[in-house]
Order: sequence, then structure tokens, then C-alpha cells
Amino acid sequence: MFLGEFQNSIDSKSRIIIPAKFRYELGDSCIVSMSLDKCLTVSTREEWEKFLGQLVELPISNKDVRLMRRYFGQAATVCEIDKQGRITIPQKLKEYAEIDKELVTVGNITNIEVWSKENWDTIAFAQDGVNMSVGELDASALAEKLGQFNF
Repeated sequence: MFLGEFQNSIDSKSRIIIPAKFRYELGDSCIVSMSLDKCLTVSTREEWEKFLGQLVELPISNKDVRLMRRYFGQAATVCEIDKQGRITIPQKLKEYAEIDKELVTVGNITNIEVWSKENWDTIAFAQDGVNMSVGELDASALAEKLGQFNF
């Protein structure tokens, strides 16, 4: 389980440090992909395969399914974790997430999100089209909306 928020940065060789708290669960490698938001998702191989399993069960005859398969297929890469706990972020993924220097690494329960600090501060908690800080998020209203999923 991935929990917590960590401030970090990316170095000149496009490497980021995976917080020590997350490294054990990831093992020696991980899958890094574009997320549905302007951030990157870092997953264990097991969690990534579980996600892909759900995706491939959808009907390939549906155009939107094909688009999503392409989106995630072209955007994902296997990253080896070096002895210092770093992974190298490909240029395409850096550009997508708008990562320049400062970043925020966040546990998202089953995976990790890597955000540019600027995007984290402005869009991570957008609700109903309004950007807000985590303290401004109306979690009760959000939980009510999630009732449709039996939450």
C-alpha cells in the first residue's frame, strides 16, 4: 500500500528518487505511465498487469477502447530502480507531466503518482472544474458522488 506525500526533484539526467517508504513494495523495477491527470503513475508489475487485464476485457470493436489501449500502451515504460532508489523518466513522460525540477511523489493506495510541484499545487484537487487545495476539498460531497459505485 502506497501512502504519503514527498517533496522531491528531478536531476539533470531525468532521474527521480523513489521515496524509501515505497521502494520495498516496488521491488527492482516498476511501470511508469501517463495518468489520466497531468501526472505520472508508478505501479508494481502486478498492479499494472491487473489494470491491463481490465482494459483488455473491454470490447476492441469499440473505438474508445482502442484509443485507451493505445493511450496506455504507448505511454508506459518499464523502469529499473537503481541502488540509490532512482528511476529515469523518459522525456515524453516528463513533458506530459510538465516535470521540470521540483516534484511531488504521492501514494495513491495501489500506486504512486509523480506530479510537477506546480501541477500538484494547482490541479491535483480540482473538483467540479474548480482548482483547490486539499484543505478546501469537500470530501463529504465527493463521497456522496461516489455512492454510484457503492462507496
